[in-house]
Amino acid sequence: MRRILTVVAALAAAAPLASPRALQALAQDTSQVREGVRVGVEYQPGTRPGLVVLPGSGLDSARAIIRRDLDYTDRFEMVVVADAPNGGEGLGTSYGIYKTLGAQLAVELAAAPGGLTARLHDLNASRVRNEQTMSLPAPTDPGYRLEVHRIADEIARWASGTPGFAASRLLFVSGGRVYRVDSDGDQAIPITAAGGTALSPVWAPDGQRIAYTRLEAGRGGVVVHSLVSGAALVAPGSQTALNITPSFSPDGRTLAFAHSDEGGTDIYTSNVIDRCCAQRLTVGRYADNLSPTFSPDGRRIAFISTRAGPPQLYVMAANGTDQELLAPFDFGATGSSNGPEWSPDGANVVFHREVSRSPQLFLVDVAGRRVRQLTSSGRNEDPTWAPDGRHVAFVSDRSGRRQLWIIDIETGRVRQLATPGAARLPAWSRRLGRTAVSTNP
Repeated sequence: MRRILTVVAALAAAAPLASPRALQALAQDTSQVREGVRVGVEYQPGTRPGLVVLPGSGLDSARAIIRRDLDYTDRFEMVVVADAPNGGEGLGTSYGIYKTLGAQLAVELAAAPGGLTARLHDLNASRVRNEQTMSLPAPTDPGYRLEVHRIADEIARWASGTPGFAASRLLFVSGGRVYRVDSDGDQAIPITAAGGTALSPVWAPDGQRIAYTRLEAGRGGVVVHSLVSGAALVAPGSQTALNITPSFSPDGRTLAFAHSDEGGTDIYTSNVIDRCCAQRLTVGRYADNLSPTFSPDGRRIAFISTRAGPPQLYVMAANGTDQELLAPFDFGATGSSNGPEWSPDGANVVFHREVSRSPQLFLVDVAGRRVRQLTSSGRNEDPTWAPDGRHVAFVSDRSGRRQLWIIDIETGRVRQLATPGAARLPAWSRRLGRTAVSTNP
C-alpha cells in the first residue's frame, strides 16, 4: 500500500530491473523486540461514560459482537453484568441499579421480525434516548456479521455523536497472499490465490475493489481486483518493471504507485476507470520516490523520497508540482521515514520512522508541520488509519512474530488482531456499504 515494503531476500536476486536504492529502501529489519508500547498522549481514566449492554434472551451472537464493537471504540467505560436485575427483558425500574454499577448509558437489544430493535437508555435522565428497529439476516448469512457491525456503529453514534469503525475491514499480507479480516479480528479470508506473491494491498474508496502488487520473476504489475465480480486488470503504466505501494485517489478513479526500473523509482498515476493516461509525477535521477498517499480532498500526495539522503516524508500537489518536505527530521537523532498514510480528516499523516535503529510510529500535523512520536518500545511499522481517524493499525513483532495491532491514539490502548501466520502491510478500509462484498480466489 502507501508504505515501504518488507520484501524477502529472494526479491533482490530476482529483480534485475529494480534500482539498488529502491531495493535497499524496501528492506526492513526483523530483529527481536521488547514488549510494550508507550503512546505520546496522556489519558485520565474515568472521563468516558459508563455503558452497559444488557443481557437478554436470544440474539446472543449479535449481543456479543455489539458489546465488543462498542468496547473497541474506546469511547466508553464498559460495564459488564452477568444477569439483568429484572430478569433480562428491558429496564423497567432498574435504572438506579445500573447507575450504581457505574453506567450512564445502557444498550438494550430485543428480537424483532426480520431483525432486532435497539434502544439506548440514558440512565441519568431515566429515559430512552434512541430506539430503532433494524433488519438483520440470519446468523448463517455471509453478510450477518457486517450487518451487526453496522448496528454497533449506529449505536456508537447515538451514544457519542460519532459512528464506530466496526463496519470496516483490513487487508494484510501473509504467506504471499492478501487476506481480508473484520475490524474485530474475526473472519480472516484469503483474497488472492495460493502460490503467488502479493504485496502492498490497498482498498478502493468504494470498498468493492482492491489493488496490490503481483510479483512475478522480479517484476510486478499493480493489479486492480474487483471483489464483486472477481475481474482483475493491470493498472496502466505498471505493466513493466517493478511497481509497488499503490494508493487510490478519494474518488477511486486514479491510482498512484511507484514505478522502479534501472533509471530509479518514481511516482506515477493512472486512470484505472478509463484504463489510460499514465502520468509521471516525480523525476528520480539521483533519488527514489515512492509510497504515495492522497489527501482526503485529493489535492495533495504525501510520499517518501531519498532526495536528501535517507528516506523522508515529502508532500506535493496531485499533479506533481510544489514538492517539499512535510515532516522535519534531525540527522543523527532519527533515521529513515517510511509507510505514510493520510488521516481521514486530512489533519495528520501517520508514518514510521527509525529511532535508535528501531521503527516507531509518528504523526505529523500537516498544517503546523509538528511531529509527534506515538510509540517508543519495540518495533512498530506500516501504520494505517481506521475510518474514525483515532485508531491506527500497525505491524509489530512484540509477540514473537509479525502481527497486527491496533492503537487508540487518544487513550493509548493497544490490542492485537489474531491473524493466521505472520502478517504484514495492513490497509484499513472506509466504512463499508451494503454493496461491499468479497469473493474468494
